[in-house]
Amino acid sequence: MDEIMIRAKDLSMMFNLGIDKGFSLKQGFVDLFDPKKKKQDKSKNDFWALQDVSFEVKRGEVIGFVGCNGAGKSTLLKIVAGVYKPTKGTIETFGNVCPMIELGAGFDMDLSASENVYLNGAVMGYSEEFIKSKYQEIVDFSELHDFMDVPVKNFSSGMSARLAFSVATIVDPEILIVDEILSVGDAAFQSKSEEKMLSMINGGTTVLYVSHSVESILKLCTGVIWLDHGHIVKAGEPEEVCREYLASLGQSL
Repeated sequence: MDEIMIRAKDLSMMFNLGIDKGFSLKQGFVDLFDPKKKKQDKSKNDFWALQDVSFEVKRGEVIGFVGCNGAGKSTLLKIVAGVYKPTKGTIETFGNVCPMIELGAGFDMDLSASENVYLNGAVMGYSEEFIKSKYQEIVDFSELHDFMDVPVKNFSSGMSARLAFSVATIVDPEILIVDEILSVGDAAFQSKSEEKMLSMINGGTTVLYVSHSVESILKLCTGVIWLDHGHIVKAGEPEEVCREYLASLGQSL
């Protein structure tokens, strides 16, 4: 029996858009004598990013997610990673999770690249001894040898991505969550990152992968889920799902 690594059941995620103006004494006084304000439905600000999303992922599978901006892809990955708690439904993961979402978001911009390696490693649960043993490997992969003493605030977005990716992939996790990270940096780094991901996949890592590059999805994924406005439109073989997704956009595979 194939081992289940991720199980999502009826996942729904609601955000409040906060369209209403902030409260003030003056605004409260105006609202008090305005019957329309009293009856105004506050739920109009509720936005359901995901609704009743269910799926299972088995060990070693690479599941890609496609959909237009606002489809709910990144929200879903953040729920699986534990960044968000779903409004409704359940998510179960069976194994250690490495989320590569918004690379570099955890950096302290005033610290040097070297200091951020240790900071990020600590956040990911690695010991100082382990980071020391992997430090040169991280530097070599990032190719930032001459910049490790430079504050990260002086880095370009591509340099920050190199550093963050290098720290995030020093171990092969059981579950890898990837959100558009292969689109950052220069062409050479993108190719290098893809090779690293492929080696992790070949090693049995289970992957959830979001990308707007259908070519990348077809190359890496064993299955694809198409999301639209928070709902699953179709799930199945990569070529079939991607073909239908592109057709909905007036494009061809």
